[in-house]
Amino acid sequence: MADYHMESLSAEINYQAALLARACADEWTARTPEKPRYVAGVLGPTNRTASISPDVNDPAFRNVSFDQLVEAYRESTRALVEGGADLIMIETIFDTLNAKAAAFAVETEFEALGVTLPIMISGTITDASGRTLSGQTTEAFYNSLRHVKPLTFGLNCALGPDELRQYVAELSRISESYVTAHPNAGLPNAFGEYDLDAEEMAKQVGEWAHAGFLNIIGGCCGTTPAHIAAMAKAVEGVPPRQLPELPVACRLSGLEPLNIDAKSLFVNVGERTNVTGSARFKRLIKEEKYNEALAVARQQVESGAQIIDINMDEGMLDAEAAMVRFLSLIAGEPDIARVPIMIDSSKWSVIEKGLKCIQGKGIVNSISMKEGEEAFIHHAKLVRRYGAAVVVMAFDEVGQADTRQRKFEICRRAYQILTERVGFPPEDIIFDPNIFAVATGIEEHNNYAVDFIEACADIKTHLPHAMISGGVSNVSFSFRGNDPVREAIHAVFLYHAIRNGMDMGIVNAGQLAIYDDLSTELREAVEDVVLNRRQDGTERLLELAEKYRGSKDNEVAVQQAEWRGWPVVKRLEYSLVKGITEFIELDTEEARQQADRPIEVIEGPLMAGMNVVGDLFGEGKMFLPQVVKSARVMKQAVAYLEPYIEASKQKGTTAGKILLATVKGDVHDIGKNIVGVVLQCNNYEIIDLGVMVPTDKILKTAREQNVDIIGLSGLITPVAGRNGERGKRDGAPRLYSAAADRRGDHLQGPYRGED
Repeated sequence: MADYHMESLSAEINYQAALLARACADEWTARTPEKPRYVAGVLGPTNRTASISPDVNDPAFRNVSFDQLVEAYRESTRALVEGGADLIMIETIFDTLNAKAAAFAVETEFEALGVTLPIMISGTITDASGRTLSGQTTEAFYNSLRHVKPLTFGLNCALGPDELRQYVAELSRISESYVTAHPNAGLPNAFGEYDLDAEEMAKQVGEWAHAGFLNIIGGCCGTTPAHIAAMAKAVEGVPPRQLPELPVACRLSGLEPLNIDAKSLFVNVGERTNVTGSARFKRLIKEEKYNEALAVARQQVESGAQIIDINMDEGMLDAEAAMVRFLSLIAGEPDIARVPIMIDSSKWSVIEKGLKCIQGKGIVNSISMKEGEEAFIHHAKLVRRYGAAVVVMAFDEVGQADTRQRKFEICRRAYQILTERVGFPPEDIIFDPNIFAVATGIEEHNNYAVDFIEACADIKTHLPHAMISGGVSNVSFSFRGNDPVREAIHAVFLYHAIRNGMDMGIVNAGQLAIYDDLSTELREAVEDVVLNRRQDGTERLLELAEKYRGSKDNEVAVQQAEWRGWPVVKRLEYSLVKGITEFIELDTEEARQQADRPIEVIEGPLMAGMNVVGDLFGEGKMFLPQVVKSARVMKQAVAYLEPYIEASKQKGTTAGKILLATVKGDVHDIGKNIVGVVLQCNNYEIIDLGVMVPTDKILKTAREQNVDIIGLSGLITPVAGRNGERGKRDGAPRLYSAAADRRGDHLQGPYRGED
């Protein structure tokens, strides 16, 4: 309305529209009371986007703010409610941050009016990418707005029923709300008109209903009363979709979802985008070198960080402005923005500014009871309304907890307040029981790591579904300047803390040591300190530390001179475990010359090395960033061998046709690529669809190409659950491989062990 200088009329137009709809609904309800009519007050997306810059020369610029959107949506909500709307529908959302502003406004206005009405949410997948205009996948969009607990969650506009089907199917699988769909009457033709007739549209949405996808169906652009009547007839008598029972999980999102449940592996939170912990990042922000600062964030994600922690708390910075600018820039960098954001500050004003910038569901780090229960509850309610999970420090009016008992007592008290008085979901509560430095020379500090580790077990036992995090580098602060010892302390600390229930940690994702790679001498000395096993542990480690201080480069040189003399099989294993690419092609060539066939290098030493990586990962002695480095080494070795393998293939024969794909939600393809190479060597024809492949595309290609087997892969995304039922109906054999699936998970139901 502001574009036409009519903003002063917005409230009146909404109010009168609601009055007219109310009168019409009441009239028709009176005529046929067995079919009551309801009035939905609609809040549209506006013609501005809070997540995207309209200026290509200034990616941090926004032509509308979160607060401006909230103000406009509150005004419209009040008018619609006062005009008689039965519910509020936030629809045609192409930017999730706009939708979050609308939801924030609606809940705030409901509170002011003293009413509670149902809320419906409907987003728009804009094209074949399967994403909103602001870049989110369907599941990421859902995770971002799940906190609203809407009556319905759905999709509308932009696509016809044929194109929209796969996204409605996905939403049906994940939504704990009722599912709505309002497709267009196909895609517009060259004249902007819609050609899909009522009969064909009814046929397609009728299939959706019979597949169990729907609770409510309707139409959007191009649909007419005839379309609506035909669809109503097509779904008449079909049982509505049943709400699924999903595992309890913290469901986060950037542009892509990150779901953390009881089966999840340790989650790495990248620490280097923190001005208090990284001198380089602080310098870049102070000098306003934001492109270089973005490179720091990108490096953390590329190194395996699943969440990035961002902190701008520095006395010489305008922390609020720096947080807003950096988050706005990240929104325009898909390779960074794909992961959730942890907004880290000791100042509530900075946290709130950050929450108004992220369209995904992030994490607030942190709130505590140090200022009393009233402030704690106030902040928790706002975090919930903004749609974030929260880190809660073990910190009360007395101070920070430093013993096992105090850590647990404060966390238990906070848990009760949050779950019973605020209504905060326990799975969105992340406790930080305070990681303090050990080996400080002060006797009272000797048990700090043990207290944290044991408090983890207490929290997991008594506070259901809550998670545990902490700043890992704090534990080694006494050895700053001695990276080898610090990395050893981190490896030992994480090894034991994870076993007691630690779910995530703020770490340098590119600098994690492998527990089993520590020298026995150093590991035992570090464990004496971390586990407080002997009174002279600190003194012994301090003495030993001098041996390692500044020795990392020399140690690497010595180790290199040593391991380069090993047999090639052991050298390949070492390169894979350590993530070393420098010699991988040289060693792969040597192994190729020793083998009868090039494929034997993959099937033998390379796979043996990756098995070692897998074992270390499964035992908690390696973490995801290290596995990612190993995968890069493996990928380079396989790429080197591919020309030789191709040259050795038998021509003119095929043992069968196999389709391979990394499932939607996952970009990791090393396992798929290796399987493809091995199968090609055995004369199978391979159709590789790449990564992030939707189920519908997989099945469509499989039918068109008449494949014999479909192979599905993923590292962080469960494969079987989202493809099992479709695969059963389709009838094609499947090969599943995903680190996020457990043996037999999801398969016994749809396949009864047949795959």
